[in-house]
Amino acid sequence: MTIAAKLQRLVQLQTISEPSAANAETAQAFQDFPEVLRELFPLVHEHLELQRIESALVFRWRGADPTAQPVVLMAHYDVVPAETPQAWTHPPFAGVIDSGWLYGRGTLDDKGALCVLLEAVEQLLAEGFVPERDTVIALGGDEEIHGKSGRAVASDFKNRGEIPWLVVDEGGAILDRSLPGLEIPAAMVGVAEKGIATYEITATAAGGHASAPPKLSAIGRLSRAIVRLEQSPFPARTSRAVSDMIAVFQRAAGGKTAKLLSFLKGRPRLTAQLLARQGGESAAMVRTTVAPTMVAGGSAQNVLAANATATLNCRIAPGSSVAATTRKIERIINDPEVTVTLLDGEEPTGIASTDCAQWRLVDSAVTAVWPGHATVPYLMLANTDSRHWHRFAKHVYRIAPLEMPGELRSTVHAVDERIEVSALGRGVEFWRRFISAIPGADPAESAAPTSETGQ
Repeated sequence: MTIAAKLQRLVQLQTISEPSAANAETAQAFQDFPEVLRELFPLVHEHLELQRIESALVFRWRGADPTAQPVVLMAHYDVVPAETPQAWTHPPFAGVIDSGWLYGRGTLDDKGALCVLLEAVEQLLAEGFVPERDTVIALGGDEEIHGKSGRAVASDFKNRGEIPWLVVDEGGAILDRSLPGLEIPAAMVGVAEKGIATYEITATAAGGHASAPPKLSAIGRLSRAIVRLEQSPFPARTSRAVSDMIAVFQRAAGGKTAKLLSFLKGRPRLTAQLLARQGGESAAMVRTTVAPTMVAGGSAQNVLAANATATLNCRIAPGSSVAATTRKIERIINDPEVTVTLLDGEEPTGIASTDCAQWRLVDSAVTAVWPGHATVPYLMLANTDSRHWHRFAKHVYRIAPLEMPGELRSTVHAVDERIEVSALGRGVEFWRRFISAIPGADPAESAAPTSETGQ
């Protein structure tokens, strides 16, 4: 069976983890997924040890040296809903191949990445290959809803005192151009993630009949608070992850672009200001962001609301914290009649090094499969299950070895998510080269820690 046919089968399983979309079909899909995986990748199931942790499927491939720290390779098999299926070129869970493209929810996030990883392992097993050190394949089943599995798998390792030599999860991708104005082909590799916090802000006022409204209603007060937040962005700062990214781009660029990046490399404040002015993803790399995502208030068309609430989703920049973000939001709103409640929050991760054997391993595999592409570190704006490993592992990276040219990235979580069939083979080749090149243990290395090494 071809790699494309295998991905088609996985796409056809509606493993939607969003609770509001749960139904008999999604429940059956989660039940069927492990058995379909067994059918598609029989050697993986024959030779690797399988452990189930929450909804995660954790495979361990025993290596030649049992004393060496393991490598953990991650993906997830749950997907987000396809809320407007009628807008798709092909049904989102049909797995249709059209003109060399495979359409379907999860083709990019993250069943495509999962499929090329397992196919590489399946091929290496067929050739009798044994990795130098234990290689763990951790497949999460609730990543899209920030579920329990990712944390539970990481905690299982931490509680046993087993520190990975390297962790690689989804996140970055293979791009034909990276940032606005930079026409540099790049494999973007996440070396850190922003923190995340969810707040509920509530405005109160006297209720009553709508025929005699007050000067400032609860809804008006809430609206003013949201406007203040949108008009007072958090300060822009250049983290080490962004500085490292600029430095790599500078080495890969030529002409005036290289001179400009060289100029910016030693001027972090100016770099932050320029990225902030570009807006969008560029601005989000250098500041904490605040996004109102849900609003509620009122009970009838002729009744004044006694209170109105909004939900804020915040992504916290490295160097800041949940506590600092809370204080800043309260200062910006500056209204005693608006309460700010933290619902949940996680701090930004540490920033993984790019001056080490682990980074060079990633870079070597990228260069072999995509010559001419720079391997570029960057700050992940969204969150992945790999964030839980930063508490005790030093080398945590994020890359899905899938090509996402042009505006293809915008189809992730959106209409017409798809992948070019020919790109799947190159994704498999990346993992074959990567796994084959994993080195044995350093003389000073031990799988068992003497102390915690969190960042």
